[in-house]
Amino acid sequence: MIKNKFLPVSEPSITKKEIAYVTDAVKSGWVSSLGRYINEFEEGFAKYIGTKYALTTCNGTVALHLAMASLKLKAGDEIIVPDLTFIATANAVTYLGAKAVMVDVQENTWCIDPVAVKKAITSKTKAIVPVHLYGHPAQMDAILEIAKKYGLFVIEDAAESHGAFYKSQKVGAIGDCGVFSFYGNKIITTGEGGMITTNSVELYERAKFLRDHAMSSTKRYWHTEVGFNYRITNLQAAMGLAQLERIDSLIEKKRKVFSWYKQFLKGVSGISLNEQQPWGQSVYWMMCVVLDRKVGHFREKIMKRLKEQGIDSRPFFYPITQMEMYASKRSNPISYDISYRGFNLPSSTCLSQNDVKRVCRELKQILCEVCSS
Repeated sequence: MIKNKFLPVSEPSITKKEIAYVTDAVKSGWVSSLGRYINEFEEGFAKYIGTKYALTTCNGTVALHLAMASLKLKAGDEIIVPDLTFIATANAVTYLGAKAVMVDVQENTWCIDPVAVKKAITSKTKAIVPVHLYGHPAQMDAILEIAKKYGLFVIEDAAESHGAFYKSQKVGAIGDCGVFSFYGNKIITTGEGGMITTNSVELYERAKFLRDHAMSSTKRYWHTEVGFNYRITNLQAAMGLAQLERIDSLIEKKRKVFSWYKQFLKGVSGISLNEQQPWGQSVYWMMCVVLDRKVGHFREKIMKRLKEQGIDSRPFFYPITQMEMYASKRSNPISYDISYRGFNLPSSTCLSQNDVKRVCRELKQILCEVCSS
């Protein structure tokens, strides 16, 4: 019997500010894809990330698709993505008719391995999509160097890493463009929503054009190409703006929650937590546990036991090349190894220190019982 409250892996932080902004948007009558909150959210997000432009979309997946389409990537092109990531990264490539080439990740960052990227390049390769996984930046200097050498686009998938730094730059401001998600479990949310960030006026204007059914800017309801309906609503943007105004405090709380996990799990054998490299600053979107190889096969049992105690968890993303539609003979051993030993613990900014202490207490007890059985 569960005596304590249920602790989900993630939950949004909604305050009076979000309620006030959304209520104002409702009262204004501008509830669809026009309204002042859209412009303010885009301008504010661009300023926060450090790019000249930002363009809202209805979710992060279509932001990826729109960015790729705006760069004129097409059927027959090859686009390199990490094997260990959410399926949307590969799906966006497939929407174009292009081929997603999945490569391995680094063991210490869980992000795309530049060495593997270089080995995968062919005459058909047109872009690289580094994913800043679970809040930690990918090794961008090496990726940019490869992209420059071979004339490739770099599209940063920063869906999970709002506010993370690679050296002195925020992710999403380093490649040709960045893509963000504002799904309900992200650091800031609009319920569903996405954003493209870029310093290229050409890319920004092209994406803006395609986002609205490729409608002529001078002749209403005149369309010269097949476009998309990828717009966000003023209601979502109102919530996004309120969240953006709180983002620093939300990231600070994420880091505090991780510090509690690190404190309460210090010295526990059989596990390791998120690593942060000296050249990066993680935002710890998810608090991650990776089991040692000798106990990795107990992952499902551990997660089930946590659930019985009212503590939610979820497995790491499965390698994309394990999915039937993306099956590949390419060997990505690190992605497969980490994927099957990793899981996420409650990571919400709503957690208290006592909540984290409870999770760690139960996890230690379960590890002790399961691993000694």
